[in-house]
Amino acid sequence: MATSKKNDQQNNNPQPKTIMITGATGYVAGHIVKLLLENGHHVHAPVRDPKSTDKLKYLNEIASKNPGTIKYFKADLLNEGSYQEAMDNCEIVIHSASPFTTNVKDPQKDLVDPALLGTRNVLNEASKTSSVKRVVLTSSVAAIYSDNVDLKKTKNNIFTEEHWNTSSSLEHQPYYYSKTVAEREAWKIAGGQTQWKLVVVNPSLVIGPGINPNSTSESLKIVKQFGDGTAKSGLPKMGLGAVDVRDVAQAHYNAAFLPDANGRHIVSGHNTDLYELASSLQDKFGDNYPIPKNTIPKFLVWAVGPLLNESFNRKTISLNMGLPWKADNSKSKEELNVTYRPLKKSMEEFFQQIADYHLS
Repeated sequence: MATSKKNDQQNNNPQPKTIMITGATGYVAGHIVKLLLENGHHVHAPVRDPKSTDKLKYLNEIASKNPGTIKYFKADLLNEGSYQEAMDNCEIVIHSASPFTTNVKDPQKDLVDPALLGTRNVLNEASKTSSVKRVVLTSSVAAIYSDNVDLKKTKNNIFTEEHWNTSSSLEHQPYYYSKTVAEREAWKIAGGQTQWKLVVVNPSLVIGPGINPNSTSESLKIVKQFGDGTAKSGLPKMGLGAVDVRDVAQAHYNAAFLPDANGRHIVSGHNTDLYELASSLQDKFGDNYPIPKNTIPKFLVWAVGPLLNESFNRKTISLNMGLPWKADNSKSKEELNVTYRPLKKSMEEFFQQIADYHLS
């Protein structure tokens, strides 16, 4: 992309629009809503209970300090037609609501149904709403790969937007499977109409402080263990991608407004691993918290991993442990103009919030 064109897009300051975003009270969506309100847009937020002041107070505080407005609508992800009122007169739809958890009893009910049926309901409603011109979907790198061993199957030992997860299932990596089937459904629906354009954001593990400090994101559960003693004996060198939640929000915002945004986008700031995430906290927090200092060998993880977490079974360990994770984020930089924060800064700010609200 030419520099002048990129600069033009970065300077693009869109006129206020009416935008519906699902999952507005969620970890990622909260920061997207913040950007929308800061830039004067009118946010329609479908939620389960519009009268739940505790869950909505953080968004209301942001709205009170910014030029944008927010309006709540009662809706349910699994109910067809539930989004009709909230979507009315919206030009842009951001579908961010989807469960992210790795420890579930019924993967079909707890993961696949909300992801797949929710995507179907939202996008089908978009096709019925003539005002909608663009849909931005929060997918995941989980729709690109299943296990770190998949990196060996790639042409240049790097994941790109061309890759799809083909080996997850209800029995193996069910969360990854849910994101894959949901995104495939989105592209199928998008291909069956010409009214709106679909742009997809595929983040890796999202880190960084949340709008709501009490949110229960999967990454919060992981990083909390770095400070509460759970992981003090050490961490495995298991490769993964990581990205600041504020950078993910910016990617969504730009995906909604930049005219040339198109297709899928890997949004991942860093090719890293669990041990490196923890190590980034040593300088600032190592004296006051039991931040892990050691790596755990594969044989030990093999022995105790399944006892600590049901989803950390031996098949998952064998396909991921000691293997790197590497993805090409150049498209997100060039097309969505994303600039990634340093890993150390993101982790320190994230851990500080966790320490203040969850470890004190």
